[in-house]
Amino acid sequence: MGQDLAGVFGDPALVFPLLFSLRIAVTTLLIHAMIGPLLGWALARPGWRGRGLVDVLVTLPMVFPPIVLGFFLLVLFGRRGWLGNWLDAGFGFSFVFSVWGVLLASVLVGLPLVVKPIEAAIAALPPSLTEAGRTLGHGEWSIFLRVILPNLRAVLATGLLLATARSLGEVGVTLMLGGNIVGRTNTISLEIYNAVTQGEFARATVLSAGLGLFSVIVILILRLRGPERA
Repeated sequence: MGQDLAGVFGDPALVFPLLFSLRIAVTTLLIHAMIGPLLGWALARPGWRGRGLVDVLVTLPMVFPPIVLGFFLLVLFGRRGWLGNWLDAGFGFSFVFSVWGVLLASVLVGLPLVVKPIEAAIAALPPSLTEAGRTLGHGEWSIFLRVILPNLRAVLATGLLLATARSLGEVGVTLMLGGNIVGRTNTISLEIYNAVTQGEFARATVLSAGLGLFSVIVILILRLRGPERA
């Protein structure tokens, strides 16, 4: 096993997927940190037009088979798709088989793990908190930033941790949108997929153990935070 470990991590071909996965994970975390609280806050406010559709779109990656979701996104953002054709014709831009496609897949699959807990946490906050803010003359944005957001730090941290772990392990949507192009869009999870399809089971075992270890660390961190915070 030691020889397999040294052989796999000593392979220069592994440098790109490791660094690429790290870049995608960090960028995804930043995007989740920015839009996750806003979406959770919006969904916690009932009655506005289009809320149901936004809720469905955010929740969909949790319940939809990843490969099916990836196929629908491929059809939607492909050069002949409605959005894909518009982006290509108007801006010369395409999500399909590009770094942007991998990033989109990473953001979408992890987003529900950030948004839904925040939505539930906001809904559980005492109404007196926001009422006090309004009494003191604060607007809705000010209440969100000064009253609601500080009460979401533990939930947000937990959601970001889970979403990052989920995004790192994503294969189906990433495979469809990113195309698994070696040296361009192959993540560490896709390297495991490639190793299995090529019969390199020692390589797949070592890489899977690495991702598995990261998942165990995430679980331990959540347990150390305590059930009342996580």
